[in-house]
Amino acid sequence: MKVPRPWSARAWLDTAHVMAGVPVSLLLGMLTLALAVVPPLLARVVPRFTGVQRSRFEAFLDARIPPVRSPANLRTPATWRQIGYHLLSPWVTVIAAGLVATAWGGAVVGLLAFLPAKFQKPPLEFLFDLRNNRVVLVYMLVGLTLALLAPLLARGMAALDLAVARTLLGPSRSELDQRIETLTESRAGVIDAADAERRRIERDLHDGAQQRLVSLAMNLGLARATLTDLPDPAREAIAQAHEEAKQALKELRDFVRGLHPAVLNDQGLDAALSGVAARAPFPVKLHVDIERRPTPTIEAVAFFVVSEALTNTAKHAAATKAEVRVRRERDRLHVLVWDDGCGGARMDGGTGLRGLAQRVDSVDGTLRLSSPLGGPTTIEVELPCE
Repeated sequence: MKVPRPWSARAWLDTAHVMAGVPVSLLLGMLTLALAVVPPLLARVVPRFTGVQRSRFEAFLDARIPPVRSPANLRTPATWRQIGYHLLSPWVTVIAAGLVATAWGGAVVGLLAFLPAKFQKPPLEFLFDLRNNRVVLVYMLVGLTLALLAPLLARGMAALDLAVARTLLGPSRSELDQRIETLTESRAGVIDAADAERRRIERDLHDGAQQRLVSLAMNLGLARATLTDLPDPAREAIAQAHEEAKQALKELRDFVRGLHPAVLNDQGLDAALSGVAARAPFPVKLHVDIERRPTPTIEAVAFFVVSEALTNTAKHAAATKAEVRVRRERDRLHVLVWDDGCGGARMDGGTGLRGLAQRVDSVDGTLRLSSPLGGPTTIEVELPCE
């Protein structure tokens, strides 16, 4: 824990939090005791008391205590934990405030010992003669020590209060685990739904717009080959339209392939990566060892990792060869992409690798990059198969 300086804003905010906790906690504690005779009313107002305390922690300590999502009634453990905090908090805050006030008060008294005697009324003047320079020096040393320790004591008391509040006002460990499990399941559902939507768009484009473009290009090609007796401007227009149709068809195929290649669904990762390796502008050695196919989402992530890595290699690495290895070991899919390029790739160097890392993170995978200047570059990815 970093020690705040006596004159820092952190020290004064910690002290203000501890001191403000006394009236707030005493008031809420007495109200909790008073309302104990009407249990249904107590169960309804306790969350409001908890909201006041949460606001105090957020205002002074910039600490947010997660809310409890269980219903506010006396049958839930969360309600009883909140009641327990409001009954315990006055004791914690009074003791903490007493210690902090004593430390700051002692610091002020000690540091002001050098003032002339007519301005002093020390409580122990019958024991210590402040006209003695040695006694004044001891006072000032003790005051300086307390001034240095008071912020640390305030920080510790505020941290203790926060720890008690997180334990009793926040969700329990089982509730947090359940919330994490729910969020994990919902995220997996969103990812699967997005992947399914990409596959649907790919099928619609392949069966609809792509087929129409194929038909258009064929008809224009046929017209270009047979209608040779047309005027030159008309033939040039047909030829230009034919070339534009072929270019549009190529761009649409590239887009569909990047969206979600149909071969990935039909024949699996080996066949899909074989197509990627064949289209690379340099030799790519491919080795795929998968006895049992992973889920479609994991297959898609692995495919796009390899595809994007080879695309980045072709654009930036000046490589002469590359190697791709994919293997499955129990419930993990390991992907390795290596090239002999110039290296120097960084995760923060552009959107390509950052996008890969985000895609891998979305399925709780890991990505490691090794790319020293001069090469080679190695990308290792590990994905959960289930």
